[in-house]
Amino acid sequence: MPDLKDGESMEMRGSASRPYVLKNIGGVYSCSCPAWRNQSLPIERRTCKHLRKLRGDAAEEARVGAALPSQFVETAVARAAPPLLLAESWDGATDPKGWLLSEKLDGVRAWWTGTSFLSRQGNIYHAPAWFTAGLPNEPLDGELWIARRQFQRTVSIVRRQDGTELWREVRFVIFDTPAHDGKFRARLKLVESIVKKNAPPYALAHEHSRCRGVDHLREELSRIEALGGEGLMLRQPASKYEAGRSLTLLKVKTFRDAEARVIAYEPGAGRHQGGRAVRGDGRRHTLRRGHGAERQGARPAAGDRQHDHFSLSGADGRGGAAVSHFCWDLPGSTFTTNRRRRQHAKQDCIQGAPLRVCERHE
Repeated sequence: MPDLKDGESMEMRGSASRPYVLKNIGGVYSCSCPAWRNQSLPIERRTCKHLRKLRGDAAEEARVGAALPSQFVETAVARAAPPLLLAESWDGATDPKGWLLSEKLDGVRAWWTGTSFLSRQGNIYHAPAWFTAGLPNEPLDGELWIARRQFQRTVSIVRRQDGTELWREVRFVIFDTPAHDGKFRARLKLVESIVKKNAPPYALAHEHSRCRGVDHLREELSRIEALGGEGLMLRQPASKYEAGRSLTLLKVKTFRDAEARVIAYEPGAGRHQGGRAVRGDGRRHTLRRGHGAERQGARPAAGDRQHDHFSLSGADGRGGAAVSHFCWDLPGSTFTTNRRRRQHAKQDCIQGAPLRVCERHE
């Protein structure tokens, strides 16, 4: 039977209009079909009819079944997601003076259990023993990180299961000790002391500085973004570690506007409708949104420059926006957002204003 070598990919026709992409990354086989993506199993335990068609039933059953290699048996056990502290977005009104400021790293969030790394979903990252040497036997919260604008490279390495030498490119940047009940400033000193005492070769404490106010925050944000960084994080010095989203941890990213006009609409499935907008500098963005049937007849026509507000979020690795969000701003309509952290953008959506494309990298 044919197979994929490590790092190879191929396309296979399925029921969708576009072919599905099958990959083998470090022995982890994946498929872009919904059947593979929507499984609740760890990624190394998933299969689908397309992988079975390629590799054969026997090969797939051996790969995901009881014959799983012993070093990966631990991944077959369902794990609960670690109790990570998650950030809200800075609303622009909260005074950041006195908060602790750090760079928002574009890496992979990781929870060190004392013996292994877990992802946000509770899956194991198979770091080599030489990578974890010197890490303490207690939980640590941090980021597996290579460098700015290297997110995809980081993901491709840490998801492998072969203990590759490529892990030498990665560093575990530690920013908290969740098991300690003290205030954040005290926990941060504990992180620094652990790194100094144990001298782990592939781990370091994340740098923090005291924010002097809004002007300092914006200056630092501009500096980090000019270097290719994603943004900043703000942390209350006296805060405790808590699971879930908290207003004691805020992320800060740039929100930029640009004039644009709608040039076309694209059909979507069900209630979803897409469109394209062109900015004044000639760059084009594909936009996606879902809206109720009652709004179908109210959308602006192609070429209209008066009614739309666009919010582009995400980064595609080339300085553009990977995900686009927008809503109509029509007389009598209400601006709504998918998540609470975008609510402050409501103030920028003025009825009757010119069309605006808003780039927001999250």
